[in-house]
Amino acid sequence: MERNESNTTMFILLGFGNLIELRIFLFILFLAIYALAVSGNLLIVSLVVVDRHLHTPMYFFLFNLSCLETCYISTILPRMLASFLTGDRSISIKGCITQYYFFGFYAATECYLLAMMSYDRYLAICKPLHYTFLMNGRLCLQLVFTSWMCGLLTNTIITSFMLKLTFCGPNEIDHFFCDVYPVANLSCSNTHLVKRATFILGLMGTCPPFLLTLSSYVCILLTVLQFKSKIAHQKVFSTCSSHLIVVTFFYGSIILVYIVPEIEALKELHKTFSLFYTVLTPMLNPLIYSLRNREVKEAFFRLARKHGNRVS
Repeated sequence: MERNESNTTMFILLGFGNLIELRIFLFILFLAIYALAVSGNLLIVSLVVVDRHLHTPMYFFLFNLSCLETCYISTILPRMLASFLTGDRSISIKGCITQYYFFGFYAATECYLLAMMSYDRYLAICKPLHYTFLMNGRLCLQLVFTSWMCGLLTNTIITSFMLKLTFCGPNEIDHFFCDVYPVANLSCSNTHLVKRATFILGLMGTCPPFLLTLSSYVCILLTVLQFKSKIAHQKVFSTCSSHLIVVTFFYGSIILVYIVPEIEALKELHKTFSLFYTVLTPMLNPLIYSLRNREVKEAFFRLARKHGNRVS
């Protein structure tokens, strides 16, 4: 049998090509978002490493989340910023699939990691007397390791199907990064397996973690309602509502893009939905999860004072 060869060697990421007149504005906007996301997440990583007061399970999970999101947003935005600046929107097939591999790996890992973090908060608030015993160092490592391995395994399977695709026709991807469905739609070969695998693994990788996260926060809210202190009510409600908003945006947009069947009416909205979990979530998570936290603020001021004393 003759081997099918790919005639297409490059893809064109159309991105926001219909907004050419806003190219400079979009470059400045996304550069600011990227700078905020990376600086915020790296600040959290630094504080957790150097401040012994943050060497607890909660901040161990935050450390992993911040490391993940620094890498996560860096798989997409630098390439987008370069295209805004130079006008070059081309990307090789190998580069495209590599971008998707790392993006998909980090996105799948974040789904599991957010669920583990919500479970940690559930134990801390709903079972405070047993928290230290249950959430020990060994369990923390196991939960984080499981999150990373599940993300790696899930996306390795999907990417292995993508590597078998051939491309010999249109090469314009109507997206701002190499996502599995837009790439598969350009293939000359049968895309049934890759789309089915994406749907099944996406369903398994988002719905159970989302339900675990949601149920954890519901239990937390029910527990807090039993507290007599109004200050405690306000504090926990404020924190939980902020977490739930970000988590809902993240999971909801991923479910709409990867699990809801491809509908013509939703195709134009996929890029908008994708912005929530690729750009906005990595920028908002440092603010929501940590920078509003009293312990993180105190750690930041301790580090600033220590650095100031050294300089003086």
